[in-house]
Amino acid sequence: MQRRNFILKSTAALAFGSLALAGCTTTKSSGESAATDMSKRQSIDASVDGTMSRLYTSVSGSRELVSKARGVLVFPSVLQVGFVVGGQYGEGALRVGGHSVGYYSTVSGSFGLTAGAQSKAIIFLFMTQDALDKFRNSDGWSAGADASVALVKVGANGAVDTTTATAPVQAFVLTNAGLMADVSLNGTKVSRLKI
Repeated sequence: MQRRNFILKSTAALAFGSLALAGCTTTKSSGESAATDMSKRQSIDASVDGTMSRLYTSVSGSRELVSKARGVLVFPSVLQVGFVVGGQYGEGALRVGGHSVGYYSTVSGSFGLTAGAQSKAIIFLFMTQDALDKFRNSDGWSAGADASVALVKVGANGAVDTTTATAPVQAFVLTNAGLMADVSLNGTKVSRLKI
């Protein structure tokens, strides 16, 4: 009988302790969440500014092409990791008229000769209002499925040829070594961040 009482009391004490701990969780208050979200947006915006400056100084003619775009989606640091099976993830901002109007994440997977980790910047240019509207109204956008994405090419003179860059959605992929030309963005998924 004593053993049974001990088990009942122990179980009750454990249940009460669990409920008390559950009430003391470290869930942020709405004020803390708003401050954290604002800090994250500011950090993304600062990285986007740096990436655009780097693009303009390293790729001749890029400023002219970007100025023609209706919207620019910039992922300053997309980290790609893997060994045979890989994946990549990054966060960025959509800018319209030079101002951030939304924050997004990008994710994709790969299979093949992948080893190690590398970081790159991906910059999507929405050249038409229709392409921008389709992106903004989507509930998750995928390069290649929702829109064909053309990589911006640099001509023999080392500058972007703005006369041949005619696709509705175009992209720059920038590494520390410069512009990448032999990369596929098909399957790259973009989703809106709730920050």
